[in-house]
Amino acid sequence: MAISRAQMLKELLPGLNALFGLEYDKYDDEHTLVYETESSDRSFEEEVKLSGFAAAPVKPEGSAISYDSAQESFTARYNHETIALGFSITEEAMEDNLYDSLSARYTKALARGMAYTKQVKAAYPLNNGFTNAYQSGDGVNLFTADGDGVTGGDGHPLVSGGKNSNRPSTAADLNETSLEDAVINIAAFTDERGLLIAARPRRLVVPPALQFVATRLLESEGRPASADNDINAIRNNGAIPEGYAVNHYLTDTNAFFVITDVPNGMKHFERTALETSMDGDFDTGNVRYKARERYSFGVSDPLGIYGSPGTS
Repeated sequence: MAISRAQMLKELLPGLNALFGLEYDKYDDEHTLVYETESSDRSFEEEVKLSGFAAAPVKPEGSAISYDSAQESFTARYNHETIALGFSITEEAMEDNLYDSLSARYTKALARGMAYTKQVKAAYPLNNGFTNAYQSGDGVNLFTADGDGVTGGDGHPLVSGGKNSNRPSTAADLNETSLEDAVINIAAFTDERGLLIAARPRRLVVPPALQFVATRLLESEGRPASADNDINAIRNNGAIPEGYAVNHYLTDTNAFFVITDVPNGMKHFERTALETSMDGDFDTGNVRYKARERYSFGVSDPLGIYGSPGTS
C-alpha cells in the first residue's frame, strides 16, 4: 500500500518546523570485527575442513616409510538469503509535499532497516551458539567444551578421537581469570589429528554492558581490582593485541567472545551487494522505492572464535 496524503497530513501543511524520526544514526557495520567477508557467485557456498596428517614417526633403519592420508572432516554450508524492503508514495502525496525531501528521508529509513537486519543476522550465531539452536558444520554447538553438559555440546570432535573446546566447561563472567583462561584455552587448540596449531587471540567482542569491564581489563596499567602493585599481565603480554570491540546486537549482557587468528573461522559471504532502485507506476502514478541484497553469515572453522555465556 502506498503512503498517501492522509498518512502525512502535517508534511502537506506550511509552517512545519521539522520532520524527525527517520534520520537516526545507525551503528557501524559491526559484523566486520567478527567476520571475514568474501564474495560469492553461487546460490550457496560450501567449505570442507581437511584433517591433515598425524605427527611424523621415527623410521627405523632399513624399514619402510610410513604413509598417511588426509581425509575430509566436515563441511560448512552457507545458504544465501535475499533481504529486501520497499515503500511507495502516491503521486498526489508527492505533488502536495511542501518539503520536497520526503522520499529522501524515507530512503534513509529504508537503508537503516536493511542495515539493522544485517547486523541482527550477523549476531545470530553468537547469540545462539551456546545451545543447539546454532551448530557448526561438525554437528555440535558453535561454542562447546568437553564435559560442558550442554545438549548438543561436549566439545568439537576430532578425527584423532580427541576434542577441542572453544568455551569454558563451566560458564564464567568476564573478569581477569576468565579472560586469562580463554587465552590459555585458545593456545591449546589442535588440528584434526591432535597437533597444536599455535592459535592466538586477536580481539575481544563484548555487549555494551561489558565495555567498561573490558576497558579496565585491557587498558589498566596495574592489575584490575587489586591493591597490590601487580602489573596487568593481560595488557603487558599483549594477550589481546587488537583490543576490544562493542557489538550492540548481542542479546546476552554477560556473554563475551574472543576472535582468534585461526583462518577461515567466522565467514560472511556477499552474493549481491546492497542495491537500491525506484520506478513509477504508469496507471496509479505512485512512486516505488526498494532496497535488496543477498548474503549469508556462518562459521567454517569454529576455532576461529571462543566464547563464554556468562553465569546468568
